[in-house]
Amino acid sequence: MGIKILGAGVAATVLLAPGAAVLGIATLISPAAAGSGSCLWDPEATGSLGVTGTVPASMSAVNTYGETVTLDQQQLNRAATIIAVGKAEAIPVRGQLIAIMTALTESSIRVLSNTSAYPGSASIPNDGNGSDHDSVGLFQQRPAAGWGTVENLMDPIWSSRAFYGGPDGPNHGSPRGLLDIDDWQTMDPGAAAQAVQVSAYPDRYAVNQPVAEKVLTTLSGARLNNGVDCAQAGGDLPAELPPGFPGALIAAAMTQIGKPYVWGGGDFNGPTGGGFDCSGLVLYAAYQASRGRIRLPHYTGDQIRLGQGIAWADKQPGDLIFFSYPGAGRPHHVAIYIGGDKILHAPRTGDHVRYGTVSEFAGEVITVRRLD
Repeated sequence: MGIKILGAGVAATVLLAPGAAVLGIATLISPAAAGSGSCLWDPEATGSLGVTGTVPASMSAVNTYGETVTLDQQQLNRAATIIAVGKAEAIPVRGQLIAIMTALTESSIRVLSNTSAYPGSASIPNDGNGSDHDSVGLFQQRPAAGWGTVENLMDPIWSSRAFYGGPDGPNHGSPRGLLDIDDWQTMDPGAAAQAVQVSAYPDRYAVNQPVAEKVLTTLSGARLNNGVDCAQAGGDLPAELPPGFPGALIAAAMTQIGKPYVWGGGDFNGPTGGGFDCSGLVLYAAYQASRGRIRLPHYTGDQIRLGQGIAWADKQPGDLIFFSYPGAGRPHHVAIYIGGDKILHAPRTGDHVRYGTVSEFAGEVITVRRLD
């Protein structure tokens, strides 16, 4: 049982279980489609993503804390395994995203031995040694909790199937994998990961959602859609986030894409009433990106007084753009600038948190502020 990845761009073969059919990942990999850059996947979609094209030598992305996470080719190969298993078992793309988030958080997408608990695990193929209780493998699953044997859990195919769970999973619902969690598809991805892992640190999974999204787009060749088409998004979205607080601000807001617009919605910890309004999204993202240092008021008329005024020509991704009706004297809307003509915002009643464009507000008075 195992996956053999011969090298970047080389077809791999997966054997999912004894007696199961051999799945040729050549059926999932289409080099011609690599890097297509089209808006193709949505976290709410029921279909699965496959691995497309070559596995790059490395990839970097910014998490919601503004920290740059860099993955090497071996880590990306492990991520490709998780995605391919999800594709083979028809796991919705949201589940594939949650699995990548979990492996990033638990092991940095590495197959970890645990020589303190299991000295013999050093002789099983691994990417390094861990020391968290008796946990092993990509998802740091515990043999003592019934997830499987050490050999099982250090097999990335087996451990991925165990994480996904469901009636066809190797544990048949005990312990519960993702598909065994009621309503997992309506949970925030971080909360769904926690429901499987039952971690002492329940908030840490959401920190890696932007990184997991980048992994999926990189390895599948599809661009993140998140419920808007390319025209609404203003064309291709930025491939990289800026470092530090500006990137973390954008990344934190990105984790809420798809949440409905709710007047007065949003606080420092997330949506309220099921969603966000424009200033609620900004105060949430600023609080999360600054790790609680920046506590904005929940009103655009107050938010516009904070930070540093920036000339339009000097605006940078992560700045706040306030929109005012001519002669109104106060703003009615705030958005996060992400580059070009593009913004990220909670627009209006009946809409949802999404990408948009500055040109949606043509003719209005625009003010740019930079938080610090």
